[in-house]
Amino acid sequence: MSDDYGYDYEDDSPYGTETEYGAGDAHVPDGDYGADGAGASRDGGRGPERTFAALPPAQGRGFATSWWGRAWLQALEDTALDGQQLKQGRQLARKGGVGAVSVRPGRITAMVRDRDGTAHRSDVLLQQLGAGAWDRFLDMAVDRAGHIAALLDREMPPHLVEDAAGAGVELLPGIGDLEPECTCGAWDHCPHTGALCYQVARLLDEDPFVLLLMRGRDERRLLDELQVRSAARAIRPGDGGAAEATDDAEREVRGVPAGEAFGVAGILPPLPAPPSAPDTPGLGPSLDTETPPAPGIDPAALEVLAADSAVRAHRMLLDALAPGHEEQPFPVELTPRQDAVRLAADARPDARVGARLASGSGRTPADLDAAVRAWRYGGVPALAVLDEEWAPDPEDLGRARVRLDEAWEAGERPALRASGRARWTMAGADLQLRLDRDGRWWPYRKERGRWVPAGPADDDPAGALAGAEEGGAADGTSGTGTAI
Repeated sequence: MSDDYGYDYEDDSPYGTETEYGAGDAHVPDGDYGADGAGASRDGGRGPERTFAALPPAQGRGFATSWWGRAWLQALEDTALDGQQLKQGRQLARKGGVGAVSVRPGRITAMVRDRDGTAHRSDVLLQQLGAGAWDRFLDMAVDRAGHIAALLDREMPPHLVEDAAGAGVELLPGIGDLEPECTCGAWDHCPHTGALCYQVARLLDEDPFVLLLMRGRDERRLLDELQVRSAARAIRPGDGGAAEATDDAEREVRGVPAGEAFGVAGILPPLPAPPSAPDTPGLGPSLDTETPPAPGIDPAALEVLAADSAVRAHRMLLDALAPGHEEQPFPVELTPRQDAVRLAADARPDARVGARLASGSGRTPADLDAAVRAWRYGGVPALAVLDEEWAPDPEDLGRARVRLDEAWEAGERPALRASGRARWTMAGADLQLRLDRDGRWWPYRKERGRWVPAGPADDDPAGALAGAEEGGAADGTSGTGTAI
C-alpha cells in the first residue's frame, strides 16, 4: 500500500503495526550501558518494530500537546545547531512531507520528501536502556499501581518519569541524545531529520509506548514483565524465619488472614459491583412555580447554580473513576472572578443572569463574552493571557523574537509589530499573537473594536496565526475593526 506521497507501508492503521525481527532487544547484559559505558546498541539491531502510516498535514495545530511530546521537541531544539534547518523541517512536516514512520529499538526511520519532490531516507538514533536500567524501571513501576495504570492508559505522568530518574533511568531524551542520519549528507540535524522528529512528537502524544520502544522495550514485552513481577511480589515467600523472631506488635497487620477469608467465602454474599457513572449530568430542579419567591431570591439564578452543581458533580465522578486518579494532583482552586467565567461557559445562562455574572466579576457583558471564549479555548491559562499583560525578561523576549523569525520561510513572514510587552499585531489584518509565560502563542482577532481570543495555543507562532486566519475567514470577521 502507498500513501499520498508515494511511500510504501504495510498497514494504514494510525496506531501502527508490530513485527518481530528477532529474539528481543539488542542490549549489553552487563550493567546499564555495557561494561565500557557505551550503552546498548543504537543501530536498532534486531528487535520489534512498529510502522505508522503517514500522518495528514498539521496545518494550524501544534506538533505536541502532551508534556512528554514537548519534552521530545525540546531535546531536538536544544541539540540542533542550526535553527534554520529545524524551521525548514517544521515546514516539511506541517505540509505532510513525512512518509510512513518505522520505530524500533534505538532508531526511527522515514522517507522525507523535499518541496521539489526529492526523497531522502532519514534516521534518528536514540540510546537504548541496558538490562540493569530496565530491571530498575520495572521494579520501580510495580511498587506503585498508579504507574502501571498510567501506562495502560497510554500516559506518562511527570511522577513516573521523576521516579524513573530517581532510580537512575532517564526515559526522556536530553541534549545530544537524538543523533541524526540522512542520505542528504548533512552531519547535523537537517530539515529531513527535523521533520521526522516533529512528526514523531505527534505519535508520542497518542502513545508513550513509542518512546519506550525506542528505548528498547515493546509494549507487549513490557506489560508481560510488569505482570510477572507484580505476581511474584504478591506471593513472595518469607525471609527464612526472620519474621518469627519479631514480637507480636511487629507482626500485627491490617486486614483479614487469607485462610479466614477463604473459609467464609461460601457464607458471605459477594460484594456488589461498583455503580457506573451516568452518561450525562442530572437535570436541575425547575423553580418556575406559582408560589412567588422570597424577597431577594432569584429563581433563575438558583436554577443556573443547581445545573452547574450537577455538571461539576458529574465531572468529578468521571475523574474519580478514571485509572490513576489517586496519583493526580489536586485541581487549582479558582478565584471568584475566574469561577464566574467558568460558570458562564458551562451553564450558558440567559442574558439577565449573564449580566449578573459579569457585574459580580467586575466585567462588562462584552468582556464576559470574550472571557468565556478564552476559557473554552484553554481554561485558566487562556484567561490569564486575556486579562494580564506580562513583561518578559530580555532573555525570554529574545527567544520569542527568534521564534517569530524562524516560524516562516524567507519572504513569507507577515509584517508584525510589537503592540505591548508580549504582543505582536499583524499589519493590516487585525490579527494578533500573544505570548504566555510558558512560551506558547495565542491568536487574537479584533472584532467590533476589541481584541478577542481566536483559537487555542500553539507552540508554533505560524500555526497559531494560521488558525486565527482560517477561523476569521470562516465566520467573516477577519480583517474587520480598527487597526491598532
